[in-house]
Amino acid sequence: QLQLVESGGGLVQPGGSLRLSCAVSGFTLNYYDIGWFRQAPGKEREGVSCFSSRGGSINYADSVKGRFTISRDNGKNTVYLQMNSLKPEDTAVYYCAIRVPYSSSCLRPNTYNYWGQGTQVTVSS
Repeated sequence: QLQLVESGGGLVQPGGSLRLSCAVSGFTLNYYDIGWFRQAPGKEREGVSCFSSRGGSINYADSVKGRFTISRDNGKNTVYLQMNSLKPEDTAVYYCAIRVPYSSSCLRPNTYNYWGQGTQVTVSS
């Protein structure tokens, strides 16, 4: 069964941290591109960070560079997003997604086929 399940969202004060998890079943992480995306109310879904299986590269959106870190545990088939120095503008529903390896940037959400249900992150004092 193909499934992605996100967890770890919540309410945090500005400057705080959260770690999101994406548990994957039905896929072997090594063979796919996997990314974290987010969608704020009234805005389009945007790429946050991703692993590209071609060359093993990692990409980050400019808005999160230096604050967010993507990582993976292949043994647990789980991908993580460590979010530090959170800002109110990071408030969004965060999703993980998987795609068959593809030549375009792994930060492009419309190139992904399989999505989790999302987890809410709210940054507010």
